[in-house]
Amino acid sequence: MNASDVLIESLMDWGVEVVFGLPGDGINGIMEALRTRQEKIRFVQVRHEESAAFAACGYSKFTGKLGVCLATSGPGGLHLLNGLYDAKLDGASVLAITGLPYHDLISTFTQQDVELDKVFQDVCVYNARVMGATHVENVTDLACRTALAYHGVSHITLPVDIQEQKVSGRLRSKRNIPHHSSDVFARSARLPDAGDLERAAGILNAGKKVAILAGRGAIHATEELEQTAEVLGAPIIKALLGKACVPDDSPYTTGTIGLLGTKASQEAIENCDTLFIVGSSFPYLEFMPKPGQARGVQIDSDPKRIGLRFPVEVGLVGDSKRGLRELLPLLKARKDKTFLEQTQKTMREWKQVMLDQAHRVEKPMKPQVVAHELGIRLNQNAITTCDSGTIATWWARHIPSKRGQMHTLSGTLASMAPGLPYAIAAQLAYPDRQVVAFVGDGGFSMLMAELATAVKYQLPIKVVIIKNNTLGQIKWEQMVFLGNPEYGVDLHPIDFAEFAHACGAVGFTLEEPAECGHIMDQFLAAPGPAVLQAVVDPYEPPMPAKTTVEQAYKFAESLVRGEPNRDKIALTVLSDKVRELV
Repeated sequence: MNASDVLIESLMDWGVEVVFGLPGDGINGIMEALRTRQEKIRFVQVRHEESAAFAACGYSKFTGKLGVCLATSGPGGLHLLNGLYDAKLDGASVLAITGLPYHDLISTFTQQDVELDKVFQDVCVYNARVMGATHVENVTDLACRTALAYHGVSHITLPVDIQEQKVSGRLRSKRNIPHHSSDVFARSARLPDAGDLERAAGILNAGKKVAILAGRGAIHATEELEQTAEVLGAPIIKALLGKACVPDDSPYTTGTIGLLGTKASQEAIENCDTLFIVGSSFPYLEFMPKPGQARGVQIDSDPKRIGLRFPVEVGLVGDSKRGLRELLPLLKARKDKTFLEQTQKTMREWKQVMLDQAHRVEKPMKPQVVAHELGIRLNQNAITTCDSGTIATWWARHIPSKRGQMHTLSGTLASMAPGLPYAIAAQLAYPDRQVVAFVGDGGFSMLMAELATAVKYQLPIKVVIIKNNTLGQIKWEQMVFLGNPEYGVDLHPIDFAEFAHACGAVGFTLEEPAECGHIMDQFLAAPGPAVLQAVVDPYEPPMPAKTTVEQAYKFAESLVRGEPNRDKIALTVLSDKVRELV
């Protein structure tokens, strides 16, 4: 047994079944250990290390297990960083393994001389450089345990020569007793303090207009959230990472909040007198209740996140599902449910506006049409992934979450490009479920070589690309928030259907709204991986549910200052607003 053998055997002891990565001469020893165990642990070769880290993050998000990525020394390890920060900021459990140069040439300007343990210090909850073959077992056990326990990134880096070093008793220090560490992961009950539960119940019972803000930490607490909403007469507002915490046909939810949220969610936040935050670190403070408006209670598994976004009076530290179960018997059923009923009325009106947008027949085709036609066709247990940008607006508003489905995107980092790697990870984890990536042309083109990865491993993922040949989110931010004409956002067109064919996948092109449903059916039924490029109107704005005076002023200013497409944009925005009023 050498150091690499011990590393891979330890990963297997921790239940790791798949490693995402790209080979390199800085990890040759580890690759050989994976080759000789390929029947027991799967190595999935990606085309870019960033994809490996995104895939590991997505794997953890969808399964709750440890996601593992592997990269060579120097540039290979550096390429992991964006995906690892995605895991850090969204609380995914990921182990990154990297190589280092020969141990006695580190810090001598040798080939690929990057001390990755130092580079990774900020992104990690655990970070170690292996000092010898007898060090590996101890480090690997602690790295896996820490990533799982603290929902973060662990990193192990091994010099290339140490990877092939034999495990020998004479190399072991006198205090390092063989096999003294364990692969047992200890779980706590994670229950809030009884006194805090009483205080929290008192605040929630006293509120007349309670609103619940639920996030990714409440994904597994659907039933408890709905029970709490029923007792308190409280609408459930969803942070984007909490899209699947309750289905969108639930009578209690008002959908998402923020720039891509719903009018009902925003008004519920504006009018509530009590805010109950459940498993969310929703980062946009401007969408929280105004200072002094509402009292607050929060439940979160991480005590340092209590009171992070809103000055709550009581923090319940623990698991959302178990915490709500403990809290429910202490809550008093509210007879007056006027607040909930008003938000339900606003939500019905909002859904009708969204439905009207989704049935528009003019050309160029509207992105809402594509999102709607996909959403109504998704299987009951489908998994969808998304990218950052305007694509997230259409995903949030027009692809409803059904009970039993899973949905995610890069939430807090808001990175472009993870949609495809996430989908690959999801399909590997759940080979019998429908997996669809709903992405923009900007994000997809960053890591689109991973479509070849899906073909190589015969993963039947489906990729819907909203093609508007522009970086839409940046364009609208330049105009609506800064009052500047758009600049540097146009993309050179790519024929993604032809690209799909070149990779060995199936490619479809959609341009006619009237054909959307028919082509979508063919696309979803296609065997193996498939791409649908939907050519849409680049001037369709992802406008906020409620536009502020300042936003309207900045938008008008951008048109006056020389926005190159001002006539088309102004006409589109005016048309949309008239439709809402009518």
